Amino acid sequence: MKLRFPALMMLVIIFTSMLAACGDASTLTPQATQGQSTTAPAATATEAPATGSTDATAEPTAAATTDTGSTSSDGKVFLTVSDQQQSTWVRNFNPFASDNRWPTAAGIYEPMFIYNIATGKIEPWLATEWAWNSDNTELTFTIRDGVKWSDGEALTSKDVVYTLNLMKDNEKLQGNGRAAMRFIDTVTADGNKVVVKFKEVSTIAMYDIGHQMIVPEHIWSKIADPVTFTNETPVASGPFTEIVRFQDQIWELGKNPNYWQAGKPYIDGIRQPAYPSNDAANLATINGENDLASNFIPDVENTYVAKDPENNHYWFPPVNAPVMLLLNTTKAPFNDPNVRKAISMGFDRQQITEIATYSYNSPSDATGLPDSFADWKNPEAVAAGDWVKFDVEKANKMLDEAGLTRGADGIRVLPDGKPMTYDINVVSGWTDWVTADQIIAESLKEIGINATTRTYDFSAWFDKVQKGEFDMSIGWSNNAPTPLQFYRGLMSGETADTPVGEANGDNWHRYGNPKVDELYSQFVKTSDPAEQKKIMNEIQMIFVQEAPAIPIMPNIYWGEYNTKRFTNFPTAENPYVLLSSFAQPDRLILLTNIKPK
Repeated sequence: MKLRFPALMMLVIIFTSMLAACGDASTLTPQATQGQSTTAPAATATEAPATGSTDATAEPTAAATTDTGSTSSDGKVFLTVSDQQQSTWVRNFNPFASDNRWPTAAGIYEPMFIYNIATGKIEPWLATEWAWNSDNTELTFTIRDGVKWSDGEALTSKDVVYTLNLMKDNEKLQGNGRAAMRFIDTVTADGNKVVVKFKEVSTIAMYDIGHQMIVPEHIWSKIADPVTFTNETPVASGPFTEIVRFQDQIWELGKNPNYWQAGKPYIDGIRQPAYPSNDAANLATINGENDLASNFIPDVENTYVAKDPENNHYWFPPVNAPVMLLLNTTKAPFNDPNVRKAISMGFDRQQITEIATYSYNSPSDATGLPDSFADWKNPEAVAAGDWVKFDVEKANKMLDEAGLTRGADGIRVLPDGKPMTYDINVVSGWTDWVTADQIIAESLKEIGINATTRTYDFSAWFDKVQKGEFDMSIGWSNNAPTPLQFYRGLMSGETADTPVGEANGDNWHRYGNPKVDELYSQFVKTSDPAEQKKIMNEIQMIFVQEAPAIPIMPNIYWGEYNTKRFTNFPTAENPYVLLSSFAQPDRLILLTNIKPK
């Protein structure tokens, strides 16, 4: 039997989407990187960059600030951006914190290099080159000369050494380099070079280390607790470092007076109004008040482009890692892979992509890998993943076989008699995710699970998923230059060991598999593409067999821009970098190339 989505619920969803088309939007993952397949560690860089928790079930109704002009009273030109959506701003610019203000990472602070997803190339940034030794046990970065911190002091190799050692010595610090820390033995400075010696070979650690945001030793060495430090007045190397003003409803970030790229940034700063709901953010974008936004806009051609075809533009490449339905595997019955697979078969992905994202993307297969990793996909794993197919009859049979019988009201019960009644957590106002959540929740009733959509303010949702304090949740997955980082975040035994209640950077559902850890170690020790492909085929098959997390659809790098006041945005015709402000650290390239008209 195939479930037909209930007619009444369908009308509700369609009506919700129509309302959204009038001004509701959604943001997507700020995760780091992903791109074309890369295997062996790069020996040197490509060409240098060109110069020149509130528990909220309803959205707040307060209006956002109307202060959205692009030119200040002193004639400075600010880019108005819609990125993070908060009802009020909290002043936190700690690059080691998980909930800091955009763009603390890759805007205020900078990494040594950038893997540019759009071009598939590594671009030098604070480092000009890097190289492995012959047996991949030592990685050396050459730090760029002439870079200054925003307070005028010189940035040197010692700052990089300090940053990496700070990360290595404090497991609670978050950052792009976190996953590499367990492989590192020592980090030392040798003139303008940083030498990273490994106690265990990891050829992909280069990406993690190269993407770590670097902080000044002369500031951070004086901080008593770098975990809780809010860093309200940052000293950094990025193109924008000066807090011009910071209010509950709007804040402005001015450019670095000592930025190392001559003539850049071209704009004077960034203005960020607080939008208490997607309605407010989307209306501002559609009306031309935002110069750059990274939000889901329903029916974008009609609701945004048609409003001002000369100036309103977008670029939505669906090359991101998938949106996931996460089931907390520390709790029964979600610790049973057959239960996870049955739940996956209980909803229709095609319906979700048609209604929730206006067919901007397509359903994910069981490997979870987006099409940008087509060369890595294991056809046998794809074929074996029948649990992504919509099949209510089979789902019910599997749940029966798992001993989850239905009660008198039709809702299944656990062995202890507790009904299978759950919230599916999602960020309030992220329209595409909320709609997907609603479709899943309603569909699961047909297989005896009483699921309810539960919305939270972003900060509250993020806190819950990181700490594993949920039963079911919609969430993102990890983007990276190779599929290994994606699967590491979903299946690593090391990351699964984080106790519930403590923040985990990737493995929110707490699934670990010793065989995956073994294969992971094999993968990172070889530079042979054929051997890496063989290992990745095995990892994909384990993912398909175990269904540790449930892929729904590829995430999209949302991006809209208005050309009334600014120009030189990336496009599908000129994809020098992704348009999305969420692409990190790629957005440094974006923010240093946008120009005022």
